[in-house]
Amino acid sequence: MKQTTKWLAAALIALGLNQAVWADGVPDFRETLQAAEQGDAYAQYNLGIMYDNGRGVRQDYAQAVQWYRKAAEQGLAEAQYNLGVAYAQGLGVHQDDAQAVQWYRKAAEQGLAQAQSNLGVMYYKGRGVRQDDAQAVQWYRRAAEQGDAQAQSYLGDMYVQGRGVRQDDAQAVQWYRKAAEQGLARAQFNLGVMYDNGRGVRQDDAQAVQWYRKAAEQGYAGAQNNLGVMYEQGQGVLQDLALAQEWYGKACDNGNQDGCDNDQRLKAGY
Repeated sequence: MKQTTKWLAAALIALGLNQAVWADGVPDFRETLQAAEQGDAYAQYNLGIMYDNGRGVRQDYAQAVQWYRKAAEQGLAEAQYNLGVAYAQGLGVHQDDAQAVQWYRKAAEQGLAQAQSNLGVMYYKGRGVRQDDAQAVQWYRRAAEQGDAQAQSYLGDMYVQGRGVRQDDAQAVQWYRKAAEQGLARAQFNLGVMYDNGRGVRQDDAQAVQWYRKAAEQGYAGAQNNLGVMYEQGQGVLQDLALAQEWYGKACDNGNQDGCDNDQRLKAGY
């Protein structure tokens, strides 16, 4: 069956953190090390990235953390953010949500969108801070208004469920669309669901199919299953059971139980 009631809970439960920010290009390790040892914050940050990602040197998370910390203590927002990611994930340090929040906050207060989004997630989940939907919304909004796609999608979730804000499907659609147009698969899927169910927009099967397809082609399992349903039922597309089964199979391969059930049902001929 098509996912129409489970998708919101699944989307919110799956809230994740933006990952570490990498610098552009690959600087020379020796030159970077020399500048870092002389106290250059950007060199310290870049050296941390090189150790973190194994670029020009053997990967070493503990060394990455050491150099991020030096740059972070000089106030470099990107280093503060990456240090927060290290604490949140326990990479190179003992996992510590309170420390993650501390460093995210320093970077967020300097306006770094990824840090604002991650700080919102920490408030939403109650990791390292007391759970607080209003604070989550505040930080998501700051990041979303800077164009951070994850934050835009999360803000859409909050409007759908009325958590930290008054429930408003139209606002949810607005934020999902912004993230979807940046290529974020979960936002494309959720925008498809809004069109599928006529929530915040006029019901439109063709638009639902369009957004499901975009997410499905990125491997998003829920969208693959829902696209299969649209083909099976001939909603927004010509009915095509072979394509329905193909998308169900892809959803199943990606761990979607509805896709597995639908795939088996079609194979059994009912």
